Amino acid sequence: MTPRSTAGIFWAVGVLAYVIAIFHRQSLGVSSIEAAARLDVGAAGLSTLAMLQLLVYAVMQVPVGVLVDRVGSKRMLVVGAVVMACGELVFALAEGLLPGIAGRALIGCGDAMTFISVIRLVNVHFPPHRNPVMVQLTGLIGQVGAIASAVPLIQSLHAYGWTPTFLGAAVLGVLSALLLLTVLRDSRPGPAEHRPSLGAAWAEPGTRLGMWTHAATQCSAASFLLLWGYPFLVQGQGLSPATAGVLLTTLTLCGMVCGPLLGYLAGRFPYHRSRMVFLVVGSTAGTWTAVLAWPGRAPLWLLALLMVVLATNGPGSMIGFDYARTFNPAARIGAASGIVNGGGFVASMTLIAVVGIILDLMGETTLDTFRVALAAQYPIWALGALQVLRYRGKARRLLLAARSS
Repeated sequence: MTPRSTAGIFWAVGVLAYVIAIFHRQSLGVSSIEAAARLDVGAAGLSTLAMLQLLVYAVMQVPVGVLVDRVGSKRMLVVGAVVMACGELVFALAEGLLPGIAGRALIGCGDAMTFISVIRLVNVHFPPHRNPVMVQLTGLIGQVGAIASAVPLIQSLHAYGWTPTFLGAAVLGVLSALLLLTVLRDSRPGPAEHRPSLGAAWAEPGTRLGMWTHAATQCSAASFLLLWGYPFLVQGQGLSPATAGVLLTTLTLCGMVCGPLLGYLAGRFPYHRSRMVFLVVGSTAGTWTAVLAWPGRAPLWLLALLMVVLATNGPGSMIGFDYARTFNPAARIGAASGIVNGGGFVASMTLIAVVGIILDLMGETTLDTFRVALAAQYPIWALGALQVLRYRGKARRLLLAARSS
C-alpha cells in the first residue's frame, strides 16, 4: 500500500484534474445564452451541443473503464486534460454550430477519461475501508469546478467576452496536464490474463443496479447545470443573470454538504442504500412538481428550495459507484465504474435532447414552454426507479446465495 502522505498527494493532483474537468463540462450551461447568439442557433442547436458532449462522454465510459485498468490512471488523466484543452480552444474560436460541436465533443471525450481514472487512483493507493469516503470526497471537491463555472465564468464573459474567456479555460487544461506529468506516479497494471472481462462486469446485477441508480438520481441536476438551468431561471423565471448564477452556486455548495452526509449514511447502512436513492428521486420529482405547477413565476424561496433538493442528486448518484465497488472485484472496478457512469450520462443526454426538441417544436422559450419541456423528466425518473427495484432484488438474491453456499 502506498504511504499515506504520498497517496494523499497523488489523490490531490487527480482531484484537481477532476475539478478542472467539471469546470470544462459545465462551462456551456452558464454560457448558453451567449452561445446561442455567437453560434446563431436556437434551443435545438443548444441541446445538440450539450447532447453530443454527453453522448461522447457516455460512449467513452466503457472503453475508458477498460483502458484505465490496462494502462493506468496517469496516462488517461494527462490525455484527458490535453483533449479538453483542445476542445476549449476550438470552442473559443468557434463561430458556427459545427465548430461548436467539435469543441464540445472534444471536451466530452477528455472529461470521460477523468473521473474513472481518479476512482482507480483511490482503489490503488488507499485501503479498501477508506474507498467509499474518498470517492465521496472526490465528488464533493470536484464541485469546486462547478462553482468556478457559474458566477466567475458569467462575469468573465460579460467583462472580457467569448474568446478570451474560453482561451483562459484552455490554458487551465494545459496547466492541469503539466501538473499531472510532473507529480503523479502510477502503479503498473497487472498482466492482461489476470483482468476480468467487461462481460463479467456487465453480467453482475450489482453493476446494473449502480447504473440505474446513477441514471435515476443524476439526470435532473445534470441537465439543469449543464444546459437548461440558466435559461430556465433567466428566460423562464425572469431572474437576473447574477441571481441565476447565485442560485446555481447555491446548488453546488449544498451538494458539497450533502455528499459527506450521504456517504456516511451509505457506509453506515449499506442495506438501506436503495431507500436513499428513492428518497432522492422522490423529493426531486415532488419539488419540480411544485415549481412547474406554481401559477405564474415561482417565488424565489421555492426556486432556492429546488436548488437544495437538486443538490442531493450528485451525491445520490455516487451510491451507484458504491454498488459497483461492493459487487465487483478491484481488478474490474474501472470497467464496472464506466458502466455505472455511462448509464447516468445517457439519461442526462436524453433529457437534455428531449427538452431542446420540445422547446424548438413549441417555437419559443417561455415559462409555459419550459413547463411542458421539463415534464420530460418524469418518465426517466419512473423507469430508473423501477429498474433500481428490479436489480436490487437480483443483487440481493445472488448475495444471499453466495453466503449460503
